[in-house]
Amino acid sequence: MIDPLKVVLVRRPDESFAVDDPILWGYPERPDLSRAQQEHDEFVGILSGADVEVLYHEEPLDDCADAIFVRDPAMIISDGAIIFQMAKKLRRGEQDGIRRCLEKLGIPILHQFSGDVFIDGGDLVWIDRHTLAIGQGSRTGQAGFDQLRNVLSGHGINVLPVPFENALHLSSVLCIVHHNIAVVLPRYLPGSFTRYLEGLGFRLITLPDEEDDSLGISILTLSPGRCLMLQGNPVTAQRLRSAGCEVMTYQGDEISVKGGGGPLCLTQPVLREPE
Repeated sequence: MIDPLKVVLVRRPDESFAVDDPILWGYPERPDLSRAQQEHDEFVGILSGADVEVLYHEEPLDDCADAIFVRDPAMIISDGAIIFQMAKKLRRGEQDGIRRCLEKLGIPILHQFSGDVFIDGGDLVWIDRHTLAIGQGSRTGQAGFDQLRNVLSGHGINVLPVPFENALHLSSVLCIVHHNIAVVLPRYLPGSFTRYLEGLGFRLITLPDEEDDSLGISILTLSPGRCLMLQGNPVTAQRLRSAGCEVMTYQGDEISVKGGGGPLCLTQPVLREPE
């Protein structure tokens, strides 16, 4: 969803993020906690400077390095929050922490996934206010799709299945940045889906291959055509500017490059207001 972002939830890196076994967590190397916290504080400063109210998830979570990526364990719609069960075993337990956080913020809990029904927030991409694309890959299976579809159907939200392979999340290969502009990695997406987007009038900006590993597609849309992305992706940034978008960047060597999650992953939108 690209309506102006008014309130967002983040989690500042703590001792859990500086893992002793980065390979176990899928990190290329051990993050430097002091530098990670500095980067995160600067990231939050950019959000605040863009007139976004920033809330903090501060519930205790032991040994949860990935907990700074608050996008994955939940989603928030106008009526309340849905808490997910994530497929990555090391992330089990995060869902209870974010539930406690959201309850303290006064956000109603509409549903919580459990058992062997898995879904990640990173597999959700809003096409418009009433249409949600749900990626079906390694982190979100058919049972997760079916359960979320049933929950959202009572809230006027239509869902669209998007099967894909060889990428972590749907948001790793698709990002909507304006009413008619999307950034894509087309080799990962079904041709029928890219044609669907084009049929809706979307201009598709292709992410260059060399900016895939540097998280060039993890773009946080602050409002239509106003984007926040990780430094080090100059080609994508220029393509967005050429399409008329405003692009801001942040430094994220520790919180994003080592952790494997960009600004989209680091944030959980709490409130977006239609223009």
